[in-house]
Amino acid sequence: MTESKRQKQVASVLQAEINDIFTKLGLNMIGGGMISIASVKVTPDLLEARIYLSMFQVADKEVAMEKVADRAWEIKKLLADKVKSQLRRIPVMQYYLDDTLDYVFKMEEIFKSLKPTTKTPE
Repeated sequence: MTESKRQKQVASVLQAEINDIFTKLGLNMIGGGMISIASVKVTPDLLEARIYLSMFQVADKEVAMEKVADRAWEIKKLLADKVKSQLRRIPVMQYYLDDTLDYVFKMEEIFKSLKPTTKTPE
């Protein structure tokens, strides 16, 4: 099922505001690495938001996810203050690790390690 226009709008607003909140709370730099909001997916009823966190050079990703989870209530409260005029209800937020960066780096390493088995004629 495709996302509706409203879902995309709400997801965009949430992503921008949560990025600002992470910066203010110092959650964008944890464990010597950088954390950013990769994407936000909102359910059709707009009551639930799945927030995918991208981590770059974070030493322990589980600890970083725990730190975000520990401050989830504070994040939601600050978000509510910012978007209360735009949304009737603040969605329930669930945080997930977005591992696409790790996947990309692994694929690059695999491609670099592949050696051509035959020479191409010149």
